[in-house]
Parts: sequence; structure tokens; C-alpha cells
Amino acid sequence: MPQVKTFWIIGGDLRQEKLAGLLRADGHRVHTYALGEGEDDLTQAGRAECVILPLPAQGPDGALNAPMSESEHALEEVFAHLSPRQFICGGMVSAQTAALAAQRGLTIHDYFRREELAVANAVPTAEGAVQIALEEMGVTLHRARALVLGYGRVGKLTAHRLQALGARVAVAARSWEALAWADAYGHDAVPMDRLGDALGECDLVVNTVPARVLTRELLSRLREGCLVIDLASKPGGVDFQGAAELGTRCVWALSLPGKVAPLTAASALRDTIYNMLGEYS
Repeated sequence: MPQVKTFWIIGGDLRQEKLAGLLRADGHRVHTYALGEGEDDLTQAGRAECVILPLPAQGPDGALNAPMSESEHALEEVFAHLSPRQFICGGMVSAQTAALAAQRGLTIHDYFRREELAVANAVPTAEGAVQIALEEMGVTLHRARALVLGYGRVGKLTAHRLQALGARVAVAARSWEALAWADAYGHDAVPMDRLGDALGECDLVVNTVPARVLTRELLSRLREGCLVIDLASKPGGVDFQGAAELGTRCVWALSLPGKVAPLTAASALRDTIYNMLGEYS
């Protein structure tokens, strides 16, 4: 843990709320803004050594991502109270947000790009996918036929957990390396160009690929009752309009770490920020 510092946490969801508590428990001075009740005076934020913006930093309306706040907060307003001398970090920092900060001489360090955070977040994402499957499928995962698209961090952990619960797991991926690893872990390996042949027997399909891989034509090959869970970030990997037209059950499960395990997600975020501060200093 770094030496005692003053942190300002601005905006965010339950992850940031839990993060504030963890930092206080470590002995730091912590202030929050746009994070529900008990907001501090934003004009004092420039005195902090570290400012933590949410994940993503910018909301869909272009303002600060602050779903727990009753008000909208312009990013320009937030940046006006910060200083170039501060260590400012945020998640999924868009080019627009970075440019807006740069106009005031601010640099935002993107913690979402950190590998240690990505790996840590893959765990609650995979467990959240299993939770959704158990709630929505109507049958047990035991002996269910599951297909996981993509074999990166989330794909690996999701396939492993589904298999541990007795599912018959296949993995579809583009690279021969990924398919070799899937086979080594006991999964059926499916080249992505043969995806259509594998879909007809599935009870569950979990997509982790952040590109449109499940087109309407491919979705039409699913058997009745198959559940599709999309874990990919926007714009997602599923033709949702096509799925609706076909009557396919789809769940687009975004930001699962903050929903299913906010304390775990906050702990991973705290550790990552400590790592970044150590490198920055």
C-alpha cells in the first residue's frame, strides 16, 4: 500500500462506492462526488494527490458517468476543478474525454487498459454468466451443451466454470493457438468458420467476442429454447434485432463485475490503482 494520500472519487457505481470504503479502511483520506448522498465540495478536488473517475469515465449522454447521482455532471465542470499535477485515472477513457481533459493540461491514466485489472474482472464476469445461465435456462447446466465464443480471459474462465458444473462445453475461436488450448482443457474445439455447424445442438451460447459474430443467419440455426448470453462490450457480438425477430432469448450482460461482485471489483480496482501510483511516483 502506498503512503497515506488524499483521494477524490468522482462519479461511478457500486464499485466506486465500495472502493471509497476500502481506501478509507487503508487509512487514506477519501472524498466523493456524484456518488450518491454525502457529496463533498468539488471545488476542493484539486488538492488531492489522486482523482479516480468511473468505468467508463463518460456516460452515454456525454456527461460524467454517475448513475448513483440524481444530477447530471458535465465533464467540463469536473475537469475545471482538477490540476495537471494530480494523478488522474479513469476507465475506458474515450478519445473525446481525453481531448477534453487535455485542453486543461490534464492527463487521464486508463486503468481499464491494465492487464491485472482485466484478469481480475474476468472472474466475476465468468461467475456472473453462470449465474444468469442458472436463472434463465430452466434446466441444469449438468449435461447441457454450452458453446463459448472466444477464448480470451473471460472465455477461458467461463468455459472452465461451465465445465466444472457438468456442462458439455465447446469453444469457438479464430486462432489455432486458442483452439489448441481449448482442446487441452477438455473442450470441443470449433474453428470460427464452422460456427454454424455447432449452433444447432446448443442449450447455451456465451459470446465474449467484441464484434458482430452472431448474425441473424447464424441465430436462425439455434434450436428452440437456446439461451444466448452476450458478455461483449458495446456494440456487442449479437444481432439483437435479428434475435428479437426470431424469438431467440438473449441477455446482454454488461458490466457484470460491478453488478454481481462490486466489492471484489472494487478490491481489484484499488490494487490496480496502487500499482499505477507506485509506477507513477
